[in-house]
Amino acid sequence: MARNDFVTSLTEQQLDELAETAIAGLTDDLVARVFSSPPTGPDHPADPRPAPSLNRLRILAHLNRAIERRARREAAHAAQAGAGYPQLGEAWYITRQGARRRWPGLVFTAQPSTRPLPGGHDRNSGVNNDPRTYDVLLVEDDEADAMLIEAALHEHGMARDIHHVHDGLAALQHLRTPGAPRPDLIVLDLNMPRMNGRELLAVLKADETLLSIPIVVLTTSSAPDDIKAAYHQHANAYVTKPINLDDFVQAVHSIDTFFLDTAVPPRRP
Repeated sequence: MARNDFVTSLTEQQLDELAETAIAGLTDDLVARVFSSPPTGPDHPADPRPAPSLNRLRILAHLNRAIERRARREAAHAAQAGAGYPQLGEAWYITRQGARRRWPGLVFTAQPSTRPLPGGHDRNSGVNNDPRTYDVLLVEDDEADAMLIEAALHEHGMARDIHHVHDGLAALQHLRTPGAPRPDLIVLDLNMPRMNGRELLAVLKADETLLSIPIVVLTTSSAPDDIKAAYHQHANAYVTKPINLDDFVQAVHSIDTFFLDTAVPPRRP
């Protein structure tokens, strides 16, 4: 895996050696502070307490937990500063998937995009008549897929407000609740309980107040009949969920890039 030059003056081996020396010194210091030296001499029996190596092992266990907690905090800070799971994984010498498993649920605040806003506004000049995050309604009953989609949306592009519901009825309730934010994009699964994605799509595209909201069907089904039916009901795009995790995340990024960064959205009523 390619590495960024996080430290340019030291090699990876030198960094490892410095870390080993620092941990050894900190461990010995804490052992001396936590465990008092046993009395010695002919009048004292053999020390029944653990050997010094076990004391150091106990201290190392506490250090390991402290490092994990500190790493979680630093990962959260990095995410809020604009880093995504690929950058977090690279910094920790693991894959993007490994970073997502190690630090799930981070709140990402992506760096501002250099692309112009729809309508010709400049993101960096301050001339923006609609300074807001984008709202996404995610209609997905699979919790694992929902977490992946939310993480991919948060780590890519501008900040996203994502409202997640588990079926079509809950989506309709959200969309028809007075004062609820009108989404800029609906990401819709097909196979769900109560009201499935096919039924919800038909209802939305028959509703004069909701039909202009872009809808992307993101589903496991690659059946020609499902694809044809979705476009017949005026879905804006149909994307099959890839099996490979990297491909799955890339598919979500592609949806995000086109519908939220490239395409000009309809103005909110």
